[in-house]
Amino acid sequence: MEIKFFCPNWGSGHNDFNEFVTSVTAAGYDGIEMSLPLNQSEKESIFDSIRRHGLLFIAQHWETATSDFEEHKKEYRSRLVNLATVAPLFINSQTGKDFFSFEQNVELIQIASEVSHKYGVKIIHETHRGKFSFAAHITSDYLTRLPDLRIGFDISHWCNVAESYLPDQQAAIDQAISRADHIHARVGFPEGPQITDPRDPDWKEAVDIHTGWWKRIVEVRRKEGLPVFTITSEFGPFPYMINMPFTQKPIANQWEINVYMMKMLKSILNSE
Repeated sequence: MEIKFFCPNWGSGHNDFNEFVTSVTAAGYDGIEMSLPLNQSEKESIFDSIRRHGLLFIAQHWETATSDFEEHKKEYRSRLVNLATVAPLFINSQTGKDFFSFEQNVELIQIASEVSHKYGVKIIHETHRGKFSFAAHITSDYLTRLPDLRIGFDISHWCNVAESYLPDQQAAIDQAISRADHIHARVGFPEGPQITDPRDPDWKEAVDIHTGWWKRIVEVRRKEGLPVFTITSEFGPFPYMINMPFTQKPIANQWEINVYMMKMLKSILNSE
């Protein structure tokens, strides 16, 4: 199984998109994960730049936020269609709301399924705070009741929500691992969704625990005979990245951390 590594556009610090894409290529990534604007000309310009550099593309949905459910459904469908029309590898969607009912969130998941079938683009649902998948035990219920549901695995959120490394929720983690088709490689901890710097030995426990989960996902997909698996190193900017007091300067370099995570996981997982 070949593992492809993706760079997030979120917080990249590049003012010019072509400069960003050039940096992504130089760093050794295989592709980019990001959303796309609704404006057609802007969308085409971004996507053309990605293609010119020979990079793969994962579409990311995160923008739909309104609490009015009927409006939420309309916007959700519109944004998924906007992403599906460029034929990405797949769409990784932050779906629903933690305060929507089970039935409402399932209705949104069904909309994603309809868009997926119409455009021939796979849509998975990222585990994320504030969404239907905000916690391990809640997501487990969805996975049990919706056997076709596949997820983007970002367990950093679950560590934060549960205020632990989830030692008492192993069954839910095992279930999530069995349904994970993509990894967001950010390291969380009991008090937050992102440690300050994975290169710091003080965070070794957190890094080792997350790496163990990611290894298991790769092992499962490899045994299943999946030809390609995808990972995005997704440490984020402020406020995920803490700023030094009174300076508005980040405590570490986000770009360097994501490149480090990509290279570290490439070395570990490709040698398995």
